[in-house]
Amino acid sequence: MKTAVLFAGQGSQFVGMAKDLYENNKMAKEICDRADELLGINLSSICFNGPDEQLMKTENTQPAILMMSYICYKLIEEAGIKADAYAGFSLGEYSALTSAGYISFDDGIRLVKERGLIMDRAVKGMNGGMAAVMGLEDAQVEEACSKVNGVVVPANYNCPGQLVISGEMSAVEEACKLCTEAGAKRAILLKVSGPFHSPLLKVAAGELKTALDNVKFAEGLDKKVVSNVTAVYHKESKIKDMLVEQMYSPVRWRKSMEALVNEGYDTFIEVGPGKTLNGFMKKIAPNVNVYNVGSVESFEATVKAIKG
Repeated sequence: MKTAVLFAGQGSQFVGMAKDLYENNKMAKEICDRADELLGINLSSICFNGPDEQLMKTENTQPAILMMSYICYKLIEEAGIKADAYAGFSLGEYSALTSAGYISFDDGIRLVKERGLIMDRAVKGMNGGMAAVMGLEDAQVEEACSKVNGVVVPANYNCPGQLVISGEMSAVEEACKLCTEAGAKRAILLKVSGPFHSPLLKVAAGELKTALDNVKFAEGLDKKVVSNVTAVYHKESKIKDMLVEQMYSPVRWRKSMEALVNEGYDTFIEVGPGKTLNGFMKKIAPNVNVYNVGSVESFEATVKAIKG
């Protein structure tokens, strides 16, 4: 058995997340309390009780998801389930690098809060957006984007028949129209605050580089963490550069997962809130084993299924 642990991205958050983990596990409580202390806010309470508009603030969403994902990872690690590889979707790449040990939890939680603030500042006043295109081949969506005047690019290669595009709102709308004409089942605008993973975020990437330069990354760990940008394992010396590029580059999730399957990975455990990555995996490779850990119940079920 070769096991990859997958880390949830932004958008999977919900009020009530991590509450049962906090109430039933000493380590989970300690991690939540540590996050609250580091950030100087009651992040745990925002996760458990909301209000929703507080949790939805990017500066809170990103550390909330990293905190919960890290807890879920530590639980399966404690249960004796070994990760042979790590992969995270966008924000989840930071959770993956933290769980693998390249970034300390303290640095990771502070870093993603800063990343959230940088992204928020970058999109203020920017008329940009994102849209999900369903039912076309990737190449058809790429072609539609290339025909549009203005900035619109593929942003998230999720799974077969599903690609998210990003850019200037007028260009995104035009690309959606072309995709629909090409036979897309659906092309729908997403409720996001900006054109993430597009060239419009290049200025923000410069700010992120400054934040990353203040973080010490561990060396010599020999842990396999997949890069969103390249869809292959990170080279330790290039992790920071790739995280900067990630801000304005597409998330090559489908290619990343196909590469792991081709390498013989047969077990995929999604950790953190939601089951979005499980859904993608079932379309990418229907024959592999997929599990998720996002609650006490799902943790126990996963351990039982894998360890017996």
